[in-house]
Order: sequence, then structure tokens, then C-alpha cells
Amino acid sequence: MTFLNISTYGPFLLTGFPGLEDSYPVFSILFCFLYAIALMGNSLILVVIWVEPALHTPMYLFLSMLATSDLGLCATTLPSLLKLFWFNDREVHFDACLTQMFFIHLFSLMESGILFAMAFDRYVAISNPLRYTTILTNVNIAKIALGLSLRAVSVTCPGPLLIRRLRFCEANVLSHSYCLHPDIIKLSCSDHHLSSIYGLIIVIITFGMDSAFILLSYVKILITVLGIASRVEQFKALHTCVSHLCAVLLVYVPMLGVSIIHRFGKHVPPVVSIIMGYVYLLVPPVLNPVVYCIKTREIRTRIWGNLLKSQ
Repeated sequence: MTFLNISTYGPFLLTGFPGLEDSYPVFSILFCFLYAIALMGNSLILVVIWVEPALHTPMYLFLSMLATSDLGLCATTLPSLLKLFWFNDREVHFDACLTQMFFIHLFSLMESGILFAMAFDRYVAISNPLRYTTILTNVNIAKIALGLSLRAVSVTCPGPLLIRRLRFCEANVLSHSYCLHPDIIKLSCSDHHLSSIYGLIIVIITFGMDSAFILLSYVKILITVLGIASRVEQFKALHTCVSHLCAVLLVYVPMLGVSIIHRFGKHVPPVVSIIMGYVYLLVPPVLNPVVYCIKTREIRTRIWGNLLKSQ
């Protein structure tokens, strides 16, 4: 088999829904609708938190970070997806693919870290409410945001650099309408074990550790809540965690599904991988603002209040 250096190799080809190309205009309408919900919902949350001084608290500052990462994820994937479904243009050049891959994994890592920070926020608020505002000051929240950003950038940067060392052969068809690290390295004809091991290690030390700390936080929250005598107070304490728990499930379940399919699902039908890819990218940005608007009274009442004022 002839090996070709990527600098002289043609572009990768994105994959939509094979065999359903005639239905792409319908799919494009559906995806535009979902992206519109994600962009409008997350932008609305950011605006409400920004203009309402009463919402400048740790919980809502972390929520604004989550909304920002969701917007970044949408902005990263929207161009290639619409290019494919609007114009049936499957080509994506190597550098553009690596850039998109970098930002997809960057914002995914940011989202995971923010969910861990939000779990810590709920733990402090429930277990030590008197020191809540002294522990999670604006300065400390800014440090957490900076630390999460630096972590995401530092662990994501080596990925594209390792891929540039690979050689690619005739196969150039990606599994999705966007670029992911495990999807790209599978197309390499050279030894990509280093890239594969690197990706697995990053998943373990970021998503794995974040999920473990989130679980630990909720174990401690549950122990604290069970120590409260009043059932009403127990319910109120747990109710403040519902939105965050929903966000955790919305992010981690699709992420875990995509990771398992890419690494171990060789015999899984391609349509399952394609659908899981869209669930992984679109479900969290679309449903996170919906969940927080429904379950968080402060957000909901201020949105309705601002809408009524504008009429």
C-alpha cells in the first residue's frame, strides 16, 4: 500500500447519512432548528446573568461558563455540518479538520471541567453554607476558570501535533460530519499507537477524573443531606442539584457512548455511530439551557420578566 504525506494528500471527506443524500435539505432544516435553539438558549442565559446583578453568584457564574462552552461547541461544528447538508460538500482540508478537532475537544474538556466545578459549588453550598461566599469568591472563580482553560489547552495541543507525524493512504472518509481525534487517526496507514494511547490517557485523566470527583461530591452531598432532620429541608437541598445532575447526564452519557463506539464498536452498524455523534454534539448545547430555564426559578422568572417588559 502506498503511503502519502498529508501535505500532498487530498482533503478528508465528511459523512452525513449515506444513501439519504436526497433528504439532506430536510436534515438541514432540522439541524438549523436545533442549532437555533442552542444558540438562542445559551445566549439568553448569558444575557440574563450579565444584566441581573442578583445572579452574579458562584452558581450562575459557573452556569454562564457552561453556556459559553456550549456556544463554542456549536460555533465549531456548525460550518462543516451546514456545508455538508446544504451544499452536499463533503470535502474538508487537513488543516481545517485539525483546527475543528482541536476546538471540539477543547470545549468538550472545558465543559467537563465546568461540570466538576459546579458539583463542587453545590457541595460547598449544601455542606458549608455559611462559608459559601467566602470560599467561592469572584477571585477564586476566576482562578478556577483560568485553570480549566489552561488544562484544556495544554492537553489538547499535542493531539494535532501527533497527527501531523502520521502518514495517510487512500482511505479518507471520516465517520461524521465533523472531525474527531479517534476518527482521524483510524485513517492513518502508519503506526498511530502513540496518538491512540495519548487520546486514551487524556480521556482518563480529564473526563475520568472529573466524573469521579463529581460522583464523590454527590456522595458527600447525599451524606450531608441525610443528616438534615427535616424532610422539607432535605428536598430543598437536593432540588438545587437537579439541574446540574441533568447537565452531567446530558454531557457524559453521549460522550461515553461515542468513545465506546469509536474504540470498541467495530461491529456496530455505521448509522448508530453517526446518530451517536450528533447526539454527542447537539444534545448538551440544546437541552442544557432548556433544563436550567425549566428547573431554575431565578433564571425562569427573570427571562419572563424581561420578555414582559419588552412588550
